Amino acid sequence: MAAVGVLAAVAGYLTIQYVSGGRGSDQCTVRSADGTYRLTPEQAANAATISAVGTTRGMPERAVTIALATALQESALHNLDHGDRDSLGLFQQRPSQGWGTARQIMDPVYAAGKFYQHLAKVPGYSRLPLTEAAQRVQRSGFPQAYAKHEPDAALLAAALTGRTPAALDCEPPRTTAGTGDPAKVRAALVTAFGRGVLPAGTGTAGPSASGTLAVPVRADRRADRDGVPQRGWELAHWAVAQSEALGIDRVAYGGRVWAAGSGWRTEREASKREAADTDEVRLRLVS
Repeated sequence: MAAVGVLAAVAGYLTIQYVSGGRGSDQCTVRSADGTYRLTPEQAANAATISAVGTTRGMPERAVTIALATALQESALHNLDHGDRDSLGLFQQRPSQGWGTARQIMDPVYAAGKFYQHLAKVPGYSRLPLTEAAQRVQRSGFPQAYAKHEPDAALLAAALTGRTPAALDCEPPRTTAGTGDPAKVRAALVTAFGRGVLPAGTGTAGPSASGTLAVPVRADRRADRDGVPQRGWELAHWAVAQSEALGIDRVAYGGRVWAAGSGWRTEREASKREAADTDEVRLRLVS
């Protein structure tokens, strides 16, 4: 019986490691005065998508925190193609319960949008305890489980909505990072943030001769303590989170430059012309 218990414990541990990605594959880190959280590039990309869908819908940071905590509990921020009964995706939504088709639910943008759609219908959700707000949407059999993810979700939300500048760093492995395709980057931006993310009248964020994409930062009343638009940091962190998937190796915004493998630097340590502009986020693609 003891051997069986040991085997069961090992199996449980391996299952957790599989779902969470395991600490050995962590290559992204959120750091701020409030703490540190590590995650894989896949998890970071999914978290950034959840955040982008929320802010594009006009949802507040609290809603993003609730969504991220829910996805951390339901899937550990992995887009799972399996689950309890017919549950699928980041939020383990069920086709049989009216959440959409299996194909739709496996689309992170769609899944996040459906979560926010239901959350917005919860009266006073932003003032409710996170567990209660999440449970009103999910109807989980283990509603208290969401609470333990709130600190990490809040840390992620502060970075991904742009409130905490230069907080997310990812180190995509050089052996797997592919060549950046401007068309794919533009398509990913539009998918996550909507068509308004690109320059009006052009439909593109055109690459320069140096292979850099300039993404405009629209007027934003939210700003960090240095007066830099929060929207710019939201876009910059999204780009860092997507760096492995989209082949982005450099992001410049608001006096800072992020480079794959070396993290964020101030403009004194990088090109002032490249970094200082707050009207656009500049993305350099792997060539």
